[in-house]
Amino acid sequence: MPTPSLPGEHLLTSRVLSMQESQTMRISGLASKMKAEGKNIVSLSAGEPDFPTPDHVNQAGIDAINAGFTRYTANSGIPELKKAIVEKFRRDNGLEFEENQIIVSNGGKQTLANTFLALCEEGDEVIVPAPFWVSFPEMVRLASATPVIVNTTLESGYKITPDQLEKAITPKTRILVLNSPSNPTGAVYSETEVRALMKVLEGRGIFVLSDEMYDMIVYGGVSAFSPARVTEMKAWVIVSNGVSKTYSMTGWRIGYLAGPKWLIDACDKIQSQTTSNPNAIAQKAAVAALTGDQRIVEERRAEFEKRRNFMYEALNSIPGFKTALPEGAFYMFPSISGVLGKTWGGRLLKDSADVAEYLLKDHLVATVPGDAFGAPENLRLSYAASIEALEEAVNRIRKAFS
Repeated sequence: MPTPSLPGEHLLTSRVLSMQESQTMRISGLASKMKAEGKNIVSLSAGEPDFPTPDHVNQAGIDAINAGFTRYTANSGIPELKKAIVEKFRRDNGLEFEENQIIVSNGGKQTLANTFLALCEEGDEVIVPAPFWVSFPEMVRLASATPVIVNTTLESGYKITPDQLEKAITPKTRILVLNSPSNPTGAVYSETEVRALMKVLEGRGIFVLSDEMYDMIVYGGVSAFSPARVTEMKAWVIVSNGVSKTYSMTGWRIGYLAGPKWLIDACDKIQSQTTSNPNAIAQKAAVAALTGDQRIVEERRAEFEKRRNFMYEALNSIPGFKTALPEGAFYMFPSISGVLGKTWGGRLLKDSADVAEYLLKDHLVATVPGDAFGAPENLRLSYAASIEALEEAVNRIRKAFS
């Protein structure tokens, strides 16, 4: 009888081996390590607001603890929070859902993963426009399906066109992922653009997973239009959102999903066997966030807009950099093709990973390489930082390529 080999990575499943580590988490971790070593790092890598969680939201969490609200809740979320989510959709997005069409999960990532696991099987295809949020393709692979990447360009505003969508559809197509406002590009699809895409899908039995996490962080009078508002496609659209970005609650881990009741029930089943209910205390805090005074949302949005305007002008003034003006979220996604293939500081920079490493190690600026988002000639820079920090970061980047 042959001797079994020693246990190791080779025994992992193909679905895990096919996945990539989150580059955003890796770079943030490396930047944090360098900071702990005493290095003066300016970090533009984090995908979270630099503002604190609002005081009244924190207090709601404290009150929940003091009241002993620390036990299991209903697996899909407390009724009070579902009611607040239904009202948020009506107030902010013009969407009508019933409470039984809502599930609350442990962050937006879980709502998305639940959806892919509920709808996808081996052989299915999921259309993912690029640049994409890093986790979309990996979650699709985890669900044993195949991500079909459709590339967009700076010239197209980083938006997929109806013609591109039509060409990407096959008999195996199960889902179109739409992320608007986009992480990492800040692109926002207009109502006209959304309706044109939905026209392509109408009557074809293809779902739309609409990630709307940044829906309240938009600029220049722009508003995010949900594909769930297209009557002919409403039954085929699943909307993912959460409190993380709008209310600076990334660590509270509350996301929510809205869609057909049969799908929400399926996600409820998956969640019951994986994590069970989301954090009880965080659910109470989320109620306070969604039902409390919303003026803080506008105040912070306006501050993000000032930072966006500064970064747009500053980055476009650096030779080799070219960026679009984002209409939402809090990221710049400049093309850096003008600095690639050249030697800077004794380093030959072949792609965005080389540039990110060079900026971090030699100039103490943390960014995220675009290849993590399917765009190897771009960088993602978060402007969720003070103007002073952004000015310092831009000065260091300009020096790096001077």
